[in-house]
Amino acid sequence: MAWDEWEQLNSAAVEREPTGMQLNQVPADPGGSGTGGLVVNQDDLGAVGHEAFILHGELGKGADLAGMGADKSGAGSTMQASSELSRNHFALGPALGTALSMWDTSLKTLLQACAHISNHLDYSKGQHANDDAQIAASLRHRDGSAESWSKINEYFK
Repeated sequence: MAWDEWEQLNSAAVEREPTGMQLNQVPADPGGSGTGGLVVNQDDLGAVGHEAFILHGELGKGADLAGMGADKSGAGSTMQASSELSRNHFALGPALGTALSMWDTSLKTLLQACAHISNHLDYSKGQHANDDAQIAASLRHRDGSAESWSKINEYFK
């Protein structure tokens, strides 16, 4: 598409658009829910954040192969096995050490993701509640009565 063609199409689109405020919307959901889009409630955010917190705790306890069966030097049983196999010239020794290292790195990444999800959703839930309270307060008169619709509409002009 040439630039002048873009200019012509853009000008034609501007001429067709009505002046004034227009609210875009998503078509109605064919399933019949009527929402037509993604809806997330505060309870949903809290539930997902809580599950991420639980998953973080369970993974930290049950999937830490590097720390399981640790000896006095801090080496877990899997690393001890890797060292013993390597000392006896088994090729499985270094391979087991590499697998353990990859497992530990992946586990730490997953734990960080769970913590991030949990913390972010907790933060988002609180922040949205604060935002809602601030917006509600800003749309009230000093006597506590609600701002009129026509006054609110003026903000969008």
